Amino acid sequence: MQRRYMIAAFISLLATPGLGQSVKLSGDDIRTLLTGNTAIGRWEGQNYRQYFGADGVTIYSQDGAKSTRGEWRVDDEVQEYQSIWPNDADWEGWFVMEFSGDYYWVSKKTPPTPFRVENGQRLVPE
Repeated sequence: MQRRYMIAAFISLLATPGLGQSVKLSGDDIRTLLTGNTAIGRWEGQNYRQYFGADGVTIYSQDGAKSTRGEWRVDDEVQEYQSIWPNDADWEGWFVMEFSGDYYWVSKKTPPTPFRVENGQRLVPE
């Protein structure tokens, strides 16, 4: 329940006039942003890189761990990014929000999590 309040507070803060506006990306915008590119950020305190192939394959790479291969898609009905990983029973989804040029993963289960995007497959830092 506390995470719901955090997410609602974050979204309302981003939508406050004078502070800029957050934008929930559409399905087409999510595809354009992610396809063939790599998201880079921190997840649960660990640096990660995640590549999104045009064929629906995604590769998640975390510092000090073996990479994981999964699948990704965009659900146009709910306008969210979704992924499924080995041993998962169901697809899990996140909204993608933009605020002042920064991107955020947003879901009911996790606090808004910032990430940036680099063109191409960049699973290894240069």
